[in-house]
Amino acid sequence: MPAKPNEIRIVRVYDAPVKLVWEVWTDPKHVAQWWGPRGFTLTTHNKDFRVGGHWRYTMHGPDGKDWPNYTRYLEIEPFAKMVYDHGASDENAPALFRVTVTFAEREGKTRMEITMALATAEAAEQTRRFIKQAGGNSTWDRLAEYLAEHPGDGQAGRGKRAFFIHRSFNAPIARVFEMWSNPEYLAKWMAPKGASMTMRGEIAPGKSLHSTMKGEHGTLHGRATYREVSPPIMSEVHAEQARIVYEQQFTDEQGQIARHPMAPTWPETLLTTVSFSEEWSNETRVTIEWEPLAASEREIQTFVDARSGMTGGWTTSLDQLEEALLA
Repeated sequence: MPAKPNEIRIVRVYDAPVKLVWEVWTDPKHVAQWWGPRGFTLTTHNKDFRVGGHWRYTMHGPDGKDWPNYTRYLEIEPFAKMVYDHGASDENAPALFRVTVTFAEREGKTRMEITMALATAEAAEQTRRFIKQAGGNSTWDRLAEYLAEHPGDGQAGRGKRAFFIHRSFNAPIARVFEMWSNPEYLAKWMAPKGASMTMRGEIAPGKSLHSTMKGEHGTLHGRATYREVSPPIMSEVHAEQARIVYEQQFTDEQGQIARHPMAPTWPETLLTTVSFSEEWSNETRVTIEWEPLAASEREIQTFVDARSGMTGGWTTSLDQLEEALLA
């Protein structure tokens, strides 16, 4: 059921078994690699993961500010559920909210659902605004990236280096998919704020879409070549997940592949996978994954180092998509 007015609800599906997702949630050595918004680091002072135990830690912001945190565990069902009170810097301070996290595996993937219960609807709205301003939802994108890079025991070598960003929209899945699959709509919201974009071509498997974007950094040309365009299959109960998959590259004015004019070590080709999932009848979750293709280690490192900037760029575009859906 949808979240109550005093609740904040987050749903993610990770391409990893529940045992691994649980492990990277509960083992401090893993948690330190992904917990917190982009640009934050973490110091765990004590973590006693048991009912009645606590986790005391400090988040270090990119601006040098420290954020003490205190968590007390109330319920633990291994690989399935945890409930905890999240508070300030010590056990004597009142809890800010109660968190319930559930994990469920299906076909090798894990659905994680987080519910934060606050005292009032007003407190929930205030916290929701704070999370957005602080980039708090990027925590769950960092978790997706960490799981992709560290596939767990028994997997040869390191996994893929990817970028993830999620966003939920209060709109039907068919409408959100249309905004991604119609070039006329896509051009209106995809460019960063203050820039303009024109497109020519077709969004269909085996077809290409050429774009020209004009903004403060000059004129940029690009090409998207589509591998998959799978619209949602609607039923009386729900809509099946939809996907759009394409390779994207920078080009010159004639449409020939070119390097990023301001980043010569940027990967030449990125594989973009956009997944659409119906959370409720009028709510759609979009997951965007970027992965470099046939890239050198130097190019991959350039890509990884730019994740914070990618989050900022995609966030402004998705904000514009949200505005377009409300129009």
